[in-house]
Amino acid sequence: MSDTLTMYQATVPVSQRALRNLRQLLVKGEAHALAQGYEPSVLLQTRLYPDMFPLLRQVQIATDSAKNAAARLAGVEALRFEDNETTFAELYDRLDRAIDYLGTFAPAQFEGSETRAVSVPRRGKDPLEFDGRAYLLGFVTPNLYFHVATAYAILRHAGVPLGKAEFLGGS
Repeated sequence: MSDTLTMYQATVPVSQRALRNLRQLLVKGEAHALAQGYEPSVLLQTRLYPDMFPLLRQVQIATDSAKNAAARLAGVEALRFEDNETTFAELYDRLDRAIDYLGTFAPAQFEGSETRAVSVPRRGKDPLEFDGRAYLLGFVTPNLYFHVATAYAILRHAGVPLGKAEFLGGS
């Protein structure tokens, strides 16, 4: 086995882990709401500040970041999600589908992706243009962790007893 980190290794397992950890944060958030006697869906619309996306959208963006990154780096069309979730169960399903989808990629699909041209469409603006390495390291990874960390912060702000270990994947 090579000591060189591959684009596949820096994309698929890293994204799967982040999404699994996010799923566990949501499980704890839902359980906390039930234990406190309020409807868990209230958490899904909670946000840190009025101009920020709520928890629900943070999860949608995190899954999109992960699945779209793998597809773009592999040079294939990404699986599309409808963004129509309204419950924790639907978010769990979305996370599970994204994690499973990431598992369909093979390391060989990422060979040469360091220099592959990647274009990221944006609403009403010119697309962002990257080579694969800059896309993964300078856009995807920080974006994925931004949305997972923001979801964590929303849950903490709502009183869910979470710590760094849960964010990192501990119990």
